[in-house]
Amino acid sequence: MLGGIRRHLVGSLALSRPRQFTITPARYTTGTTQSILMKTLDIALWISGIVLTIGFFMILWNYIKGLKGSPRELYMLYIAKLLEYGAYGAINYTFALYLSADLGLSDVAAGTYIGIWSMSMTVCSMLIGAVCDAIGIKRTLLLGTAFLLFSRITLPFVPDIWSATFLSFLPLAIGMGMLLPVLSVGIKYYTTTEGSTLGFALFYTLMNVGWALGGFIFDIARRILGEHEIYEVFKVGDRALDFSTYQIIFIIGFLLTVPQALIYLLFRRGTRMTDDKGIVFNEKVKATNADGEPLNLFGAIGKAAADTVGIFAKVITKKPFWIFLFMMAMLVPVRLVFYHFHYTWPKYGIRIFGDGAPVGNIYGVLNPMLIVYLTPLMAVLTKNIRSYTMLVVGTCISVGAVTIAVLPPDWLAPLTDTWVGELIFERWLNVPEGERVPLYLSLILFIIVFTFGEAIWSPRLMQFTAEIAPGGKEGTYIALSYLPYFGAKLIVGPMSGWLVATYTPDGVGTGVENHPSHWMVWVWIGGMAAITPIILITMVKLFRHAEQQDIEAAA
Repeated sequence: MLGGIRRHLVGSLALSRPRQFTITPARYTTGTTQSILMKTLDIALWISGIVLTIGFFMILWNYIKGLKGSPRELYMLYIAKLLEYGAYGAINYTFALYLSADLGLSDVAAGTYIGIWSMSMTVCSMLIGAVCDAIGIKRTLLLGTAFLLFSRITLPFVPDIWSATFLSFLPLAIGMGMLLPVLSVGIKYYTTTEGSTLGFALFYTLMNVGWALGGFIFDIARRILGEHEIYEVFKVGDRALDFSTYQIIFIIGFLLTVPQALIYLLFRRGTRMTDDKGIVFNEKVKATNADGEPLNLFGAIGKAAADTVGIFAKVITKKPFWIFLFMMAMLVPVRLVFYHFHYTWPKYGIRIFGDGAPVGNIYGVLNPMLIVYLTPLMAVLTKNIRSYTMLVVGTCISVGAVTIAVLPPDWLAPLTDTWVGELIFERWLNVPEGERVPLYLSLILFIIVFTFGEAIWSPRLMQFTAEIAPGGKEGTYIALSYLPYFGAKLIVGPMSGWLVATYTPDGVGTGVENHPSHWMVWVWIGGMAAITPIILITMVKLFRHAEQQDIEAAA
């Protein structure tokens, strides 16, 4: 018998959201004056929204205009990736919460688990190029999506961590590892040499829109369903099928994955965009071994692993490689801040602000949407400035922004009851009036300044990596540049869990007053990230020398 949907609390996990301290200065306006200001604010918001929307579509139009004549597969790929980043964004913010609340892992155990899982996804990405060569783009996309569909539909049903590992997390790592690199291959295949820059730029824009969609889904699902609640959706006799809020978010991710498979089915095999002939349809060239014999899927993976080991064995004895690897390692700390935003931030925000706190909007929506507008602007304004200089300036701004999160938030308290507070708390985040603590404003300002720095250094990081790699060996060195980041995940995973367990422990209630040392989370994250600009500045000769070598080689 189909049971009616009912809602109930999950024992001790169903924490009520207590009122938190807030500074409430006198109302800045009353009566008619307040009404006029609110109407003015509404008009300003509408105008700003229209201007930003027009600006966004102008950005898209300029990209699409430059890609005119590209095969339909390119645009279908963009639509699929927009859906995928929306699904993955929502699921990604949920992982640490789900592992602790639903599967019972401690904060440190959950952080360690995610770190190891993330490493496995990196390994899959490193080996996936050969799979694409062996079976083609269309089949690789379909196979990767099949892994995602299987993992995301099983995740809401697994009863323990071992089932989740082998039935959900491992297939998810394989699926993501297959899809992410193939995206770059697809854009290269479906654009001309001249149009590839626009193709990747449009992807970067839509990727950020997808991340924003994921942050929005994460927040809206928790706001509607509750943070720690269980829904009984089906019952037969004494057996009931229950889903937690986090499991329902996984189901939403699955539903966003289904259209991707349908889109990939419509791809034409062998499609390529050429500079001289336009769209052509080539027969798929299979990967072969040293004797020219075609390799199957597993043979291609084995060959890729052997080739990777062989390449590493050749370059490991070269001094330039170790200099290159050292420089890449020194750029890793600031990149790890993103890791903390995805896995440390959700738990931190919910334990500070309470169940249902809009942590997805504060970072997951605000950061990528700012990036959409800031990155093209920064690219135009700084196109004649060296990559190294932009890395120093950008990372200094991003690291310096952490100071805002560490400072006592009371200095922003006067803004909570002004039009700024009205805009943030009422029109955007929908925070109840008794819970509008100044810390919200501190963290939002921190993310805005951090994102401004990110728009400067993040696009230049990949460019700088390619610039300092020895000529003729760019592909090998860029692939191996992921090694420091790969190793760092083993450290940052447990660190993420330790930070929230130590400074925002579970079970002591929510609110700043119950976590007086919460700001230490940002001290650790900021201190870790500060390694990058410090090294860039103190070892300026090494980085400048590597950059100058590239300039001379190009000349």
